[in-house]
Amino acid sequence: MNRTCRTVLTTVLAMALVAGTATTPAQATAEKTGGVGPTSIALPDGFQPEGIATAGRYAYLGSRATGAIYRADLVTGAGRLLSPATGTPSLGLAVDHRARLFVAGGAAGDARVVDTRTGRVLASYRFADAPTFVNDVILTEQAAYFTDSYRPVLYRLPLSGRGKLPPPDGFTTIPLTGDFAQVDTGINLNGIVRTPDRTGLLVVQSNTGILFRVDPATGATRTVDVPGHTFTNGDGLLLVGRTLYVVQNRLNQIAVVRLRPDGTAGQLTGLITDPHFDVPTTVAAAFGRLYLPNARFTTPPTESTSYTVVAVRPR
Repeated sequence: MNRTCRTVLTTVLAMALVAGTATTPAQATAEKTGGVGPTSIALPDGFQPEGIATAGRYAYLGSRATGAIYRADLVTGAGRLLSPATGTPSLGLAVDHRARLFVAGGAAGDARVVDTRTGRVLASYRFADAPTFVNDVILTEQAAYFTDSYRPVLYRLPLSGRGKLPPPDGFTTIPLTGDFAQVDTGINLNGIVRTPDRTGLLVVQSNTGILFRVDPATGATRTVDVPGHTFTNGDGLLLVGRTLYVVQNRLNQIAVVRLRPDGTAGQLTGLITDPHFDVPTTVAAAFGRLYLPNARFTTPPTESTSYTVVAVRPR
């Protein structure tokens, strides 16, 4: 699933030394190595993370169980609850330059926008009634685009250059045509990013492992040709330059793809694995690292189940 604006990879160590707002430990633990900060950050027990977005020294994570939003300091490993439980999921996340967090609402069929400074909900949007599963979001200069895993559509939320959010009914539904086909009732559309040339969108279909390019104006889709690899269990996507990172959650790996600028084709250049992966779902970048929340789908969730965010080096 996905999660940015998933921020562009940066190696500026000075950012890590900037004094930030004090945070409480909130069960965060740090396995410090020689990098900017922890390579493993503990989340509150029972949190059930799904999406992640980063901005500066902070990561924002959503709970698929309660809808709560947690803010973790990537430098210290400390964190705190930013936005309380809503009773509906918080899945894919993206943060903009106005410190607003866009949140995909899963089976609630909705999305909301949260102020990352106060945790206040600035706006809410109801896209669809059941069956629906609003899974991920990507931001462009003109709009926020959301995927729905149970429907062959994208939801477009227009964004004003002056920062004004649209009214509750101010979104459009874009039906997908072309190569994409909805399959059965499982998780279909999942992660979403822009193409390297910023003219289109890329989405992954989890249950088929196929990557598609989408024309955001028309909804027309075409299969992205990546010879020799299928993105089965594809979840969160992250684009850095022309490199696409595809999280394959239950395979505990990230596929690394070098794309054409228009996103119509690419070549697999490697796989990233880590012994600390435990069904990671989404990915965001900061301080020259990739950060992934372990959703632990294969572990029965309880109030005391532990969850972590794992940092790995990109390729």
